[in-house]
Amino acid sequence: MVNYKTPKFIEDCLTTLLPELEGLDAKVVLVDNKSPDNSVAQIKDWLTKADPESKVQLLESPKNGGFAAGNNLGINAIKADKYLLLNSDTLVRPGSIGQLLKTSTDFPDAGLYSPRLEWPDGAGQESCFVFPTPLSEFMRAAQTGVFDRLLRKYVIAMPVQTDIASPDWTSFACVMVRAEVFEQVGLLDEGYFMYFEDIEFCHRARRSGWQIIHNPEARVVHLRGGSSPVKERTRQKKRLPDYYYESRARFMYQTYGYSGLLAANILWSFGRSISKCRQLLGRSDKAAVQRQWADIWKNFFQPLRPYTHPES
Repeated sequence: MVNYKTPKFIEDCLTTLLPELEGLDAKVVLVDNKSPDNSVAQIKDWLTKADPESKVQLLESPKNGGFAAGNNLGINAIKADKYLLLNSDTLVRPGSIGQLLKTSTDFPDAGLYSPRLEWPDGAGQESCFVFPTPLSEFMRAAQTGVFDRLLRKYVIAMPVQTDIASPDWTSFACVMVRAEVFEQVGLLDEGYFMYFEDIEFCHRARRSGWQIIHNPEARVVHLRGGSSPVKERTRQKKRLPDYYYESRARFMYQTYGYSGLLAANILWSFGRSISKCRQLLGRSDKAAVQRQWADIWKNFFQPLRPYTHPES
């Protein structure tokens, strides 16, 4: 688990997680990504009361290197057969850890296992996806039903699954990964500060022959209120942080090369022109946030340049 200024989320999540670990040979590694608030002191104080068996090991990172770097620090801190990456803004439903472990036994040739993500009221969240492509960027910007129907296989978000599924990639809000996967393909790419690192890791794992299994019988509440403002800013159509676009450029370049990154930007712009025309005709605008037309070009000439957090 990685914390960045979310101590209350951490406490609530651990309250649901720790009972699930009883009887298991398991330990929690909690990495604080150099939070500038009193997170560490608050969490330490809480742990003295809530974790008498010292199941939780708290590590303080010397910098805020982002989601991938924080998780890698935790992974390297302990030797395990399987690693559960769990967001701070989650709550684990009873029996879900056992269900994921059972899934790993039922599907021994797979390398990653994910649960159903849901809201507190039990409504499902999208957590299974197909890989982004330049064409999916066009569809994301166009937001036009006819294209979604004609090019359905390029729609990134899959419907909420009710049965066992094997998506291209799955949300890393909660995912269990076999140690052999890390040993074969490496850890998360720390060139990503936040966003797209889960997609890139799944792409690397699948390219190496590992399957991803999603089991909706394991259920985890995802509050979507953690360290990143991206989802809320997207909902409000406000400008997104630089690291989102820099991660997007990195993924498109790593996966499809310069021509793919260029195609993604051009196709996004073409799609946006379609949604803009629909907007002029009185349709609601769901396609873009502030200055996205310019921000998609961030890091275009240096797509592998890592983002540096100003508080690092």
